[in-house]
Amino acid sequence: MTQHHRPLPTGRKVRVAVLDDYMGVAHRLADWSRLADRADLTFLTKAIPPERLIDDLAPFDAICLLRERTDLPGNILRGLPNLKAIAATGRQNRTLDSDTAAALGIPVMTTDGSGNGVFATVELAWGLIFGLMRHLPAEAAAMRAGEWQTRLGRAVHGRTLGLVGLGKLGTRMALVARAFGMDVIAWSPNLTAERAQAGGATHVDKETLFCQSDIVSLHLVLGPATKGIIGAGDLLRMKPDALLINTARGPLVDQGALLDALSGGRIGGAGIDVYDHEPLSPDAPIRSLPNVLATPHLGYAVQETFESFYGQTVENLDGWLNGKPLRLLSAN
Repeated sequence: MTQHHRPLPTGRKVRVAVLDDYMGVAHRLADWSRLADRADLTFLTKAIPPERLIDDLAPFDAICLLRERTDLPGNILRGLPNLKAIAATGRQNRTLDSDTAAALGIPVMTTDGSGNGVFATVELAWGLIFGLMRHLPAEAAAMRAGEWQTRLGRAVHGRTLGLVGLGKLGTRMALVARAFGMDVIAWSPNLTAERAQAGGATHVDKETLFCQSDIVSLHLVLGPATKGIIGAGDLLRMKPDALLINTARGPLVDQGALLDALSGGRIGGAGIDVYDHEPLSPDAPIRSLPNVLATPHLGYAVQETFESFYGQTVENLDGWLNGKPLRLLSAN
């Protein structure tokens, strides 16, 4: 059965908003000109506050989402009667109510996943690890101030990496860790000893992982069963000089407990790329802690991934404008 979709406007170009283009790069990473005869494009470089979403998006016929940056729950979609299409990046978008979109006749077009996104997130995790282990931000700042060798760093060779989650990203982390001469242990709610061995790690229980690891890196998918899965008790088990690395999702960790552990010096530090609410507020306490290396959710945000995402987004919009939307999200 053919899905009924809201019709395109007549007598004018469609109005398209490209949301959350924080770095202002979307316009140059794909050939948007192929839409110019049928669409007026608006690139939005600032996040829209939730309370303004309906008002700010009301004029647009189509919106382009960069995965999981803007929440579009059902009540927002129902408040956008002019919305006729959503072009979302990635295969899955947990912040978009796709069921409501389908019920309203709004086609949701997706893009293929990018293999580089996996590699890029792992690379960033290792960047955070080395940045903390060798005090790279502080040493670079000291150099600019005219100083020389102010902090003694530590090597990763011979240390233990604990992976919470051993899927595609966790397995890649283990591969790199072994190249650096590290021991690798892993735990997740459903991980078995056999799967851990196949992924290049030794399976341990959760308590052992937090007790023995010099570096704990999180690579779980966020869901009802994993929200807050890392709590105060886990952080208290960590070595006083151990590091916590989170390039997965902020809500995996009890943020209050993490702030307490970091501000109280109970763990050595944290490398954090993801947060409960993004963009992170300017006055968030985590920004000012000296033992935190924080980055603004850069995990998959590399040129190769964005070129793939936006290139396919243009293809999807072109197909939709021609009456043949591409890569439609399957209805549940």
